[in-house]
Amino acid sequence: MDLTASRRGNIVETMHASPGIAGVINRIPDKGVVEGRLRSYLLRDRTGIRREVLRLFITTRSLTIAELFEKLKKQFAVTFRAIGSMVGIIASRIGILCATRTSGGVRNYGLKEKYVGIVVGIVGAD
Repeated sequence: MDLTASRRGNIVETMHASPGIAGVINRIPDKGVVEGRLRSYLLRDRTGIRREVLRLFITTRSLTIAELFEKLKKQFAVTFRAIGSMVGIIASRIGILCATRTSGGVRNYGLKEKYVGIVVGIVGAD
């Protein structure tokens, strides 16, 4: 249940009632903030691997780190850990990926629907 919603700069703060806790604040960045973060992230892409990761998420929608690694190792000199790190940054700092766990404990990552248009506009769908 939403108790309050306020706008502070470009971040929407929503207060939720929680049993046993006075309230929890969720910070949801505006699409403009996410677009700026994504453009900044891609400016530091020297080899094109970051763009390729995002293109794979556009076309495939849901991938594991192992699947990404298998697709990217053919084109780039990259390690499994590097791919995991990239996906972690895209998911946590930029905030455009959603992570779900399978029954086997493997995480699947996919683009959040509300950010697909932004990513396609910046990276292109090719």
